[in-house]
Amino acid sequence: MKKQNGFTLIELVIVIIVLGILAATAVPKFINLQDDARASVVKGAEAAIRSGANLVYSKSAIAGDENSDAASVAIGTDVVLTKFGYPKAGTLQLALELDPAFTVSGAAPTSADDAIILVLDGSECSLTYNSATAKGGLYSLVNSCD
Repeated sequence: MKKQNGFTLIELVIVIIVLGILAATAVPKFINLQDDARASVVKGAEAAIRSGANLVYSKSAIAGDENSDAASVAIGTDVVLTKFGYPKAGTLQLALELDPAFTVSGAAPTSADDAIILVLDGSECSLTYNSATAKGGLYSLVNSCD
């Protein structure tokens, strides 16, 4: 009797089918990681905005301007306009450093507008910041990736 070396055609076909099934289930999970990464970047920016807004509010409260609808605080060499202690949307960027992957729309960097939209480049994810609207009120921040 001769001893055979190698694999039969059926064994090779079965291995290829099993690898194909594994690839078909694993590839969509890796593709979805990009969406998860974008959502994480937006959540990180959201946390930075909340932190920056709270720091501005703290400085406003120390100065006694938290009840004014038109005041300002100095952050480094910049002046951030405030409304009821929180940053006005147009000067929000001066209160924090955002990833350059965000594009700003809805307000010029030095304006006093009440809304600003930060869009993550290359995605449909965005953050919408609305200035506080009443004494003792809070700003609103909406994350479109949730």
